[in-house]
Amino acid sequence: MGLRFYRRIKVLPGITLNIGKTGVSTTIGTRGAHVTVAKDRTRRTIGLPGTGLSYTRSERAGAGRAALTTLVIVVVLAVVFAASLAIGTALA
Repeated sequence: MGLRFYRRIKVLPGITLNIGKTGVSTTIGTRGAHVTVAKDRTRRTIGLPGTGLSYTRSERAGAGRAALTTLVIVVVLAVVFAASLAIGTALA
């Protein structure tokens, strides 16, 4: 049996940071339509909430695209870290 690890952190309304055993990704969107950007791929999903029906399209990223998505992930991580520091100092 394999070990699984997955964590979702809500950064802002409509933006989620996804942390898993093999990597990090960012999801932007709401129920019914969202885009997930990871280091090497982008996944677009549209669906009808509450019905279980959805369509997902996944594309592998080229070298330039991979660098851009890595930058996006690093920026989101920096924002999360800064927000957690701000909350921590506000509570102290």
